Amino acid sequence: MTVAPLSAQLSPINVELAEYSELFMMISAFIYTLAFILFTVDTARSSATIRRVEAELSAEQRERTRATALVGADGPDTGDNSAPAEHPTAASSDLVDDDLAYIGTRRPLANVAVALTAVAAAAHAFAVISRGVAASRWPTGNMFEFLVAAALVVAVVYLAVLTRRDVRFLGIFVIGLVVTMVVAATIGFPTPIGHVQPALQSPWIAIHVTLAVLAMAVFTLTFAMNVLQLVQSRREKALAGEPKGGTDRRLAKAQFMRLVPSAFSLESWAYRLNAVGFVFWTLGPMITGAIWANESWGRYWGWDPKEVWTFVIWVVYAGYLHARATRGWTGNRSAWLSIIGFVCIIINYTVVNIWFPGLHSYAGLPE
Repeated sequence: MTVAPLSAQLSPINVELAEYSELFMMISAFIYTLAFILFTVDTARSSATIRRVEAELSAEQRERTRATALVGADGPDTGDNSAPAEHPTAASSDLVDDDLAYIGTRRPLANVAVALTAVAAAAHAFAVISRGVAASRWPTGNMFEFLVAAALVVAVVYLAVLTRRDVRFLGIFVIGLVVTMVVAATIGFPTPIGHVQPALQSPWIAIHVTLAVLAMAVFTLTFAMNVLQLVQSRREKALAGEPKGGTDRRLAKAQFMRLVPSAFSLESWAYRLNAVGFVFWTLGPMITGAIWANESWGRYWGWDPKEVWTFVIWVVYAGYLHARATRGWTGNRSAWLSIIGFVCIIINYTVVNIWFPGLHSYAGLPE
């Protein structure tokens, strides 16, 4: 009996739908760029925002003081001559909540940027899903598809966190990374739609790669938090003592950082999110990757470069969580260890994929 070649057994490519996918990918990139610009302008105008918020707080405080004075003058003498209590949001430190809760600070440009990000994510999701439907497979078969899918998950995770916590201060960094990922995929890894290699034609790709991009999305957020933590920590030290140089003096005067939580708060939230990302990474690239490798190549572990770097990333983040929880590695040391883990992820998905040949060489680039 003659068996038809593999290409004949696969579903045909829907070229028209693939073209719509490319169109919506460009539309989403354009809208993401507009959102990034608005986040940048909001950051640049942080001085005006803070002055407006402080003026509103001062006016509110004066009204409360006047009302308290009138009650004290006209009302019964209770014997309590203490000064009126300060409004809980009157302090400048209360321009941002260290628990990342919304406190009513109006930032119209940032709010419009968030709305644009949601619109861009919707167009982006259509682009990714339609590419998968056009090829009749899970749309993460090469570096182009992986990067655009990872960028989508980063944006969606950021929007999901925004529904519960005020992380608008991360917008310029997170959406900047999303734009960078989409542009890098389009320019650095342009790959026409097509079928994938036999090893990737497995249901495990949906579980394995989805968990990997979820981990990457969470680690992207913590990377931005840890970078801001280092900056905020240096600024707090400069405010507490005499600035040692021009950089410290500029940080002490940086108005935008007053809209960013304290270094301690950033570290605490990064630690919690890194624990979630570590679970995704353990279940995805490590466990499901080993199961899939056994099904494809008959062994759970080899010394393939991608497998080695996946394990290196796991060790770095495991070391970070262990050191932070049991060894007292707090502050800047824990931030640097987390940043090193994210740098290892970047190396894994760029340098290793491109220049280290192995069983995981699915970048989709021409030989």
